[in-house]
Amino acid sequence: MVRGDCFDLRDAGSLREFHVRLLDEFCDAMWLEEGLSRNTLESYRRDLRQFAEWLAQQGSSLLEAAQADLLAYISWQYANQASARTSSRSLSSLRRLYRYLLRQGKIKIDPTLRIDMPKLPRGLPKGLSEADVEALLDAPDEGDVLGIRDRAMLETLYATGLRVTELVGLPLSGLSLDMGVVRVMGKGAKERLVPLGEQALESLERYLRESRPALLNGRTSAAVFVTQRGAAMTRQAFWYLIKRHAAQAGLTAALSPHTLRHAFATHLLNHGADLRVVQILLGHTDISTTQIYTHVARERLKNLHRQHHPRG
Repeated sequence: MVRGDCFDLRDAGSLREFHVRLLDEFCDAMWLEEGLSRNTLESYRRDLRQFAEWLAQQGSSLLEAAQADLLAYISWQYANQASARTSSRSLSSLRRLYRYLLRQGKIKIDPTLRIDMPKLPRGLPKGLSEADVEALLDAPDEGDVLGIRDRAMLETLYATGLRVTELVGLPLSGLSLDMGVVRVMGKGAKERLVPLGEQALESLERYLRESRPALLNGRTSAAVFVTQRGAAMTRQAFWYLIKRHAAQAGLTAALSPHTLRHAFATHLLNHGADLRVVQILLGHTDISTTQIYTHVARERLKNLHRQHHPRG
């Protein structure tokens, strides 16, 4: 009989409860040690819970899993049409968990140790032309408070290249309008200052002056961007409104808040910005993450050459 703490790991109910507590403990440790965001921790938990449930069906537990179990699980994922990217993300989550368990002395061998991460093709981010961005920014109707808010959000996103979670989570204390910058707490609790630019600054000032007080209607909020109910804007709500405005602007390509982040980086490089500066503005730890945008800029130059050069 295998036991984990006081749990009988051969009993399905007890095994499930043990796994829940183990993953809670792991996520708490990752939050305390590395300051990972709630979204990142939930992603880990989701991947690890799925593996734990698969193991339970095999009559095993997270503490008993061997290399052969992980390889069998990856094969099971592929058989169920999981993408290579999904399997790679799952393996990354499992590596984190088993390194933690090894440090805690709960296991003696890390089963992920000799498993190589799959090499994934690096796709180029989908881009928007500067004309597309202008059409999107002009789409909100600034004759009402919601349109003023939406324009301010879109202008801020394009001017700063913030992640959508950084945008919707932006607190009033993070705005410095007199200096024309936003102070952002990014991944890994790393703070950065990003310039706003003149047009974004004007849109924000108008929103704060005319729209936000009307939306709050006497209520208070620490968030810069709020809904009609006076609550902080959510990622899902912003995703919906950006798609609606894209449709109004006649943009047919699939669009997400992240597309404007891509446009921010690509357009900066197209206009001669230094790659290191773009890395700092985006909040990338590793410059290799930023380098993909140089490929986007290069592809755009090739397309322009093909279209306009007589021998293109």
